[in-house]
Amino acid sequence: QVQLVESGGGSVQAGGSLRLSCAASGYTVNDKCMAWFRQPPGKEREGVAGFYSGGISTAYADSVKGRFTISRDNATNSVYLQMNSLKPEDTAMYYCAAALPSRACYGANWSALRTYYYWGQGTQVTVSS
Repeated sequence: QVQLVESGGGSVQAGGSLRLSCAASGYTVNDKCMAWFRQPPGKEREGVAGFYSGGISTAYADSVKGRFTISRDNATNSVYLQMNSLKPEDTAMYYCAAALPSRACYGANWSALRTYYYWGQGTQVTVSS
């Protein structure tokens, strides 16, 4: 059974940093199509950062480029999202997502909800001004 468990969310002032973690079980993160999404209150879920092309390449939403960094550690079987220079508009529930192992990810589909099969329960990030 695949489980993705997010942690690291919290409340921070604008300009601060947080590091989100996504621990996977029953699923190997190495070379897989995985991503972080977020859903602000009352809005749709959107892709924030992800791996594609067999996990070789990374992609980011324009709104977080230069501030967020996605990474993974095969030893801990985890994916991380380092978030710096946080803004109030980054406030959202953040979700870790993983595609079926056979699923191919490209630059064109990494941020599409339908690309992913497994989802974590989310971790809340609140940024105050």
